Amino acid sequence: MQDERRMHTPAWLAQCWLSFLLATGTTLFGIYHLPADLWVRGFLAMGLLFTMGSSFTLAKTLRDDHEAKRLVNRLTEAKTERILREFEPV
Repeated sequence: MQDERRMHTPAWLAQCWLSFLLATGTTLFGIYHLPADLWVRGFLAMGLLFTMGSSFTLAKTLRDDHEAKRLVNRLTEAKTERILREFEPV
């Protein structure tokens, strides 16, 4: 059975971080320069932080769920291979 771990390239990691930082930075910049009261800008900034936290939680949950399913699939495949080996003619 092959090991299916795939590592991301440094360019992909840099692109992910840059896009995240750019999106967060420009949103915060827009909130800061918004012609509104301080409490409105604070409310929007707090909403942005909660949205970012929820996004990280969702991404981690989906990744963990995917990895758990992969483990179950690998166990099922290993059991199937063992059963097939037992019934193979020698």
